Amino acid sequence: MQSVSRTPEQRQAGLVTARILLEIGAINFRPSEPYTLTSGWKSPVYVDLLRVMSFPRARRRIIQMSAAEITNEVGFESIDAVAGGETAGIPFASWISEELALPMLYVRKEPKESGRAAQVEGRLREGDRVILVEDLASDGASKVDFCRALRRAGADVRHAFVVFFYGVFPGAIKTLEDVGVEIRYLANWWDVVDVAEAKGYFDKPALEEVRKFLHDPIAWSAHNGGREV
Repeated sequence: MQSVSRTPEQRQAGLVTARILLEIGAINFRPSEPYTLTSGWKSPVYVDLLRVMSFPRARRRIIQMSAAEITNEVGFESIDAVAGGETAGIPFASWISEELALPMLYVRKEPKESGRAAQVEGRLREGDRVILVEDLASDGASKVDFCRALRRAGADVRHAFVVFFYGVFPGAIKTLEDVGVEIRYLANWWDVVDVAEAKGYFDKPALEEVRKFLHDPIAWSAHNGGREV
Protein backbone atom coordinates (compact mmCIF):
# COMPACT_ATOMS: atom_id res chain seq x y z
CA MET A 1 0.00 0.00 0.00
CA GLN A 2 1.35 3.40 -1.03
CA SER A 3 -0.04 5.84 1.50
CA VAL A 4 0.92 8.28 4.21
CA SER A 5 0.42 7.58 7.90
CA ARG A 6 -2.78 9.08 9.27
CA THR A 7 -4.01 10.14 12.66
CA PRO A 8 -7.31 8.76 14.04
CA GLU A 9 -8.96 12.05 13.07
CA GLN A 10 -7.70 11.76 9.49
CA ARG A 11 -8.85 8.15 9.31
CA GLN A 12 -12.31 9.21 10.50
CA ALA A 13 -12.45 11.95 7.86
CA GLY A 14 -11.55 9.29 5.29
CA LEU A 15 -14.39 7.04 6.39
CA VAL A 16 -16.87 9.93 6.34
CA THR A 17 -15.71 10.90 2.85
CA ALA A 18 -16.00 7.30 1.68
CA ARG A 19 -19.54 7.03 3.00
CA ILE A 20 -20.54 10.27 1.29
CA LEU A 21 -19.10 9.08 -2.03
CA LEU A 22 -20.89 5.75 -1.73
CA GLU A 23 -24.20 7.44 -0.86
CA ILE A 24 -24.13 9.74 -3.89
CA GLY A 25 -23.13 6.96 -6.29
CA ALA A 26 -19.63 8.24 -6.98
CA ILE A 27 -18.03 4.85 -6.31
CA ASN A 28 -18.12 2.11 -8.93
CA PHE A 29 -17.04 -1.53 -8.51
CA ARG A 30 -16.81 -3.43 -11.80
CA PRO A 31 -14.33 -6.34 -11.50
CA SER A 32 -15.74 -8.19 -14.52
CA GLU A 33 -15.30 -5.16 -16.80
CA PRO A 34 -12.23 -3.32 -15.52
CA TYR A 35 -11.80 0.40 -16.00
CA THR A 36 -8.75 1.79 -17.79
CA LEU A 37 -7.24 4.68 -15.85
CA THR A 38 -5.50 7.63 -17.51
CA SER A 39 -2.19 6.16 -16.39
CA GLY A 40 -2.88 2.92 -18.29
CA TRP A 41 -3.54 0.74 -15.24
CA LYS A 42 -6.56 -1.55 -15.25
CA SER A 43 -8.73 -1.17 -12.18
CA PRO A 44 -11.89 -2.89 -10.90
CA VAL A 45 -12.82 0.33 -9.13
CA TYR A 46 -13.51 3.84 -10.30
CA VAL A 47 -14.42 7.02 -8.47
CA ASP A 48 -16.30 9.91 -10.11
CA LEU A 49 -15.45 12.89 -7.91
CA LEU A 50 -17.14 15.39 -10.21
CA ARG A 51 -20.46 13.85 -9.18
CA VAL A 52 -20.01 15.78 -5.94
CA MET A 53 -20.99 18.96 -7.83
CA SER A 54 -24.63 17.84 -7.88
CA PHE A 55 -24.91 17.25 -4.13
CA PRO A 56 -24.53 20.56 -2.22
CA ARG A 57 -24.69 19.14 1.31
CA ALA A 58 -22.22 16.36 0.53
CA ARG A 59 -19.99 18.84 -1.24
CA ARG A 60 -20.03 21.26 1.68
CA ARG A 61 -18.98 18.54 4.13
CA ILE A 62 -16.16 17.33 1.90
CA ILE A 63 -14.86 20.87 1.40
CA GLN A 64 -14.99 21.59 5.12
CA MET A 65 -12.95 18.46 5.83
CA SER A 66 -10.55 19.33 3.01
CA ALA A 67 -9.98 22.81 4.37
CA ALA A 68 -9.40 21.41 7.85
CA GLU A 69 -6.84 18.91 6.54
CA ILE A 70 -4.98 21.65 4.68
CA THR A 71 -4.88 24.08 7.58
CA ASN A 72 -3.95 21.38 10.09
CA GLU A 73 -1.15 19.89 7.99
CA VAL A 74 0.12 22.82 5.91
CA GLY A 75 -0.74 25.80 8.11
CA PHE A 76 -3.15 28.68 8.51
CA GLU A 77 -0.86 31.34 7.06
CA SER A 78 1.47 29.20 4.96
CA ILE A 79 -0.46 29.40 1.67
CA ASP A 80 -0.94 32.41 -0.59
CA ALA A 81 -3.11 30.80 -3.27
CA VAL A 82 -4.94 27.62 -4.26
CA ALA A 83 -4.36 26.25 -7.77
CA GLY A 84 -6.70 23.86 -9.57
CA GLY A 85 -5.49 21.59 -12.34
CA GLU A 86 -7.39 21.36 -15.61
CA THR A 87 -10.11 20.09 -15.64
CA ALA A 88 -11.39 18.13 -12.65
CA GLY A 89 -9.33 20.07 -10.13
CA ILE A 90 -10.96 23.39 -11.01
CA PRO A 91 -14.23 23.06 -9.04
CA PHE A 92 -12.50 21.64 -5.98
CA ALA A 93 -9.88 24.39 -6.01
CA SER A 94 -12.67 26.94 -6.32
CA TRP A 95 -14.64 25.59 -3.36
CA ILE A 96 -11.55 25.13 -1.18
CA SER A 97 -10.14 28.57 -1.99
CA GLU A 98 -13.49 30.07 -0.99
CA GLU A 99 -13.53 28.08 2.27
CA LEU A 100 -9.97 29.20 3.06
CA ALA A 101 -10.54 32.78 1.85
CA LEU A 102 -7.58 32.52 -0.53
CA PRO A 103 -7.04 33.54 -4.17
CA MET A 104 -7.48 30.84 -6.80
CA LEU A 105 -5.35 29.96 -9.83
CA TYR A 106 -6.11 27.77 -12.81
CA VAL A 107 -3.37 25.55 -14.30
CA ARG A 108 -3.75 24.33 -17.88
CA LYS A 109 -2.37 21.02 -19.11
CA GLU A 110 -0.66 22.93 -21.91
CA PRO A 111 0.00 26.67 -22.45
CA LYS A 112 -2.82 28.53 -24.16
CA GLU A 113 -2.20 28.88 -27.91
CA SER A 114 -3.55 32.44 -28.09
CA GLY A 115 -3.28 35.70 -26.17
CA ARG A 116 -0.54 35.60 -23.51
CA ALA A 117 0.14 31.88 -24.16
CA ALA A 118 -0.35 31.41 -20.42
CA GLN A 119 -0.46 28.04 -18.70
CA VAL A 120 -1.39 29.53 -15.33
CA GLU A 121 -4.41 31.85 -15.13
CA GLY A 122 -5.10 34.30 -12.33
CA ARG A 123 -2.83 36.68 -10.41
CA LEU A 124 0.37 34.91 -9.45
CA ARG A 125 3.19 36.89 -7.84
CA GLU A 126 6.77 35.70 -7.86
CA GLY A 127 7.34 33.52 -4.81
CA ASP A 128 3.68 33.02 -3.90
CA ARG A 129 3.21 29.84 -1.85
CA VAL A 130 0.71 27.77 -3.80
CA ILE A 131 -1.01 24.48 -3.00
CA LEU A 132 -2.12 22.38 -5.95
CA VAL A 133 -5.63 20.95 -5.58
CA GLU A 134 -6.99 18.08 -7.65
CA ASP A 135 -9.96 15.74 -7.36
CA LEU A 136 -7.91 12.53 -7.12
CA ALA A 137 -4.51 10.95 -7.65
CA SER A 138 -3.56 7.47 -8.83
CA ASP A 139 0.15 7.45 -9.69
CA GLY A 140 0.90 11.15 -9.18
CA ALA A 141 2.37 11.86 -12.63
CA SER A 142 -0.10 14.55 -13.73
CA LYS A 143 0.36 16.37 -10.42
CA VAL A 144 4.09 16.68 -11.13
CA ASP A 145 3.35 18.32 -14.48
CA PHE A 146 1.02 20.87 -12.87
CA CYS A 147 3.52 21.65 -10.10
CA ARG A 148 6.28 22.22 -12.63
CA ALA A 149 4.04 24.56 -14.63
CA LEU A 150 3.29 26.58 -11.50
CA ARG A 151 6.97 26.79 -10.63
CA ARG A 152 7.87 27.97 -14.12
CA ALA A 153 5.33 30.75 -13.60
CA GLY A 154 7.06 31.78 -10.35
CA ALA A 155 5.14 29.88 -7.67
CA ASP A 156 6.64 28.18 -4.63
CA VAL A 157 4.88 24.78 -4.68
CA ARG A 158 5.57 22.32 -1.88
CA HIS A 159 2.13 20.83 -1.22
CA ALA A 160 -0.64 19.10 -3.16
CA PHE A 161 -4.08 18.03 -1.97
CA VAL A 162 -6.58 15.60 -3.42
CA VAL A 163 -9.94 14.51 -2.08
CA PHE A 164 -9.26 10.91 -3.09
CA PHE A 165 -5.94 9.08 -3.26
CA TYR A 166 -5.82 5.57 -4.75
CA GLY A 167 -3.12 4.64 -2.26
CA VAL A 168 -2.10 1.41 -4.01
CA PHE A 169 0.09 2.12 -7.03
CA PRO A 170 3.83 1.93 -6.35
CA GLY A 171 5.84 5.12 -6.34
CA ALA A 172 2.89 7.53 -6.30
CA ILE A 173 4.05 9.37 -3.19
CA LYS A 174 7.72 9.17 -4.14
CA THR A 175 6.95 10.63 -7.59
CA LEU A 176 5.86 13.83 -5.88
CA GLU A 177 8.46 13.71 -3.12
CA ASP A 178 11.17 13.57 -5.80
CA VAL A 179 10.11 17.03 -6.99
CA GLY A 180 9.74 18.38 -3.45
CA VAL A 181 5.96 18.10 -3.13
CA GLU A 182 4.07 16.51 -0.24
CA ILE A 183 0.59 15.17 -0.96
CA ARG A 184 -2.35 15.17 1.43
CA TYR A 185 -5.79 13.61 0.95
CA LEU A 186 -9.06 12.70 2.64
CA ALA A 187 -9.97 9.16 1.54
CA ASN A 188 -8.49 6.14 -0.21
CA TRP A 189 -9.79 2.80 -1.50
CA TRP A 190 -9.19 1.05 1.81
CA ASP A 191 -11.61 3.50 3.43
CA VAL A 192 -14.16 2.75 0.72
CA VAL A 193 -13.86 -1.03 1.11
CA ASP A 194 -14.30 -0.80 4.89
CA VAL A 195 -17.43 1.35 4.60
CA ALA A 196 -18.84 -0.62 1.65
CA GLU A 197 -18.52 -3.87 3.57
CA ALA A 198 -19.95 -2.45 6.80
CA LYS A 199 -22.93 -0.90 5.02
CA GLY A 200 -23.53 -3.68 2.48
CA TYR A 201 -23.05 -1.61 -0.66
CA PHE A 202 -21.54 -4.42 -2.77
CA ASP A 203 -21.70 -8.22 -2.72
CA LYS A 204 -18.93 -10.32 -1.20
CA PRO A 205 -17.39 -11.55 -4.52
CA ALA A 206 -17.00 -7.98 -5.76
CA LEU A 207 -15.40 -6.89 -2.49
CA GLU A 208 -13.00 -9.83 -2.52
CA GLU A 209 -11.91 -9.07 -6.08
CA VAL A 210 -11.34 -5.43 -5.18
CA ARG A 211 -9.22 -6.54 -2.21
CA LYS A 212 -7.09 -8.62 -4.59
CA PHE A 213 -6.51 -5.51 -6.67
CA LEU A 214 -5.66 -3.39 -3.64
CA HIS A 215 -3.12 -5.90 -2.34
CA ASP A 216 -1.37 -6.30 -5.71
CA PRO A 217 -2.54 -3.73 -8.30
CA ILE A 218 0.35 -4.42 -10.68
CA ALA A 219 -0.42 -8.12 -11.01
CA TRP A 220 -4.16 -7.45 -11.19
CA SER A 221 -3.70 -4.86 -13.93
CA ALA A 222 -1.41 -7.12 -15.96
CA HIS A 223 -3.77 -10.08 -15.58
CA ASN A 224 -6.62 -7.95 -16.91
CA GLY A 225 -4.81 -6.54 -19.92
CA GLY A 226 -3.59 -3.27 -18.45
CA ARG A 227 -0.28 -1.65 -17.74
CA GLU A 228 2.26 -3.95 -16.12
CA VAL A 229 5.06 -1.65 -14.88
